[in-house]
Amino acid sequence: MNWDQIAGNWKQFKGRIKEQWGKLTDDDLDRIDGQRDQLEGVLQERYGIAREEAKRQIDNWFNRG
Repeated sequence: MNWDQIAGNWKQFKGRIKEQWGKLTDDDLDRIDGQRDQLEGVLQERYGIAREEAKRQIDNWFNRG
């Protein structure tokens, strides 16, 4: 799987993303719309983490997927 597949099937992945990062709202997920850089930014906002930490968390989630 690659990120293009996630972006292309965003509606299906929104639930899995929300399970992983429960602070994300439906509005956040609509705004992200499958864009990894947007997900990184929203994770930074919601969890108060650095961009590198957001990238690491996304990579870990993606690699488990």
